[in-house]
Amino acid sequence: MDFNLLIENLTNPALLFFVLGVIAVYLKSDLEIPPNSSKFISLYLLFSIGFKGGQELSHETFSSEIAWSMLFGISISALIPLYTFFILKRRLNVFDAGAIAAAYGSVSAVTFVTAVSYLESQQLSLHGHMVAIMALMESPAIIIGLVLISIFNKEDIATRIKIPSVIKHSLTNGSVLLILGSLFIGFIANAKQAEGIKPFTNDLFKGFLAIFLLDMGITSGRKLKAFFSFGIFPFVFAVIIPLVNGCVIAMLSSIVTEDITNRFIFAVLAASASYIAVPAAMKITVPKANPGLYLPMALAVTFPLNITVGMPLYFLIVKHF
Repeated sequence: MDFNLLIENLTNPALLFFVLGVIAVYLKSDLEIPPNSSKFISLYLLFSIGFKGGQELSHETFSSEIAWSMLFGISISALIPLYTFFILKRRLNVFDAGAIAAAYGSVSAVTFVTAVSYLESQQLSLHGHMVAIMALMESPAIIIGLVLISIFNKEDIATRIKIPSVIKHSLTNGSVLLILGSLFIGFIANAKQAEGIKPFTNDLFKGFLAIFLLDMGITSGRKLKAFFSFGIFPFVFAVIIPLVNGCVIAMLSSIVTEDITNRFIFAVLAASASYIAVPAAMKITVPKANPGLYLPMALAVTFPLNITVGMPLYFLIVKHF
């Protein structure tokens, strides 16, 4: 049964389109998704997840479990960069260590979207408050990563980071703002009126996800080419740390909730790495951090690892432990 679950995930059309994108790069094909179309699809996915989550949230009663779940999510996002930074600092400079730690503490909205699709394939649905938790987990890791860089950067006082501007940028990041805004609109929207856009938010979702993952495959294939020039350490880190984080949180999440869908999403979020919000923040605040290192780690190694091996593994854990 569990082997069948793995095969089912590996033959998911969305994942196969991701593989097609990687293959296209190595075949030197001119296949590409126009940048404007890619941006539209990513905005659509965030809007759709946020709106559907808001609709679900409107039917939920706020409880102590939801409050503890929110605190648990924020704690995960703050603690992961704290421990990973010191592992990374042994082999990398402070700037790269901080940027990678922030990426692995923060979350990937696209991995989250893929996880929602995975749950649907198991005839399970997402609880709305998990969308809010995902959005809340974007910023703490960025702030912690930048604070660590500021503390341990002994080279150049001029590059010390202004924390208030970092917090503002984290909270106004486009992906965070869109998913929180869509969540709020979905929450307050009239149920009858919301039915009118259901074909757009629900029926088209998987098709857009497949095209988006094709684009992610093309991007990953291009990034992976230069990535191995950094040696084996970043690759090993990008494989082991997400699996450890995902498996540990899959088990620990039972402390705050017994619901297997919530526990699965917590595991996926803990295992994911940001390649949108964190690179945007680092580009502005830590230009010395090398995007040729943290971006391929998150996008070209950890992302495909999670959608192939990770998700069936985390789902297995939450079902049986």
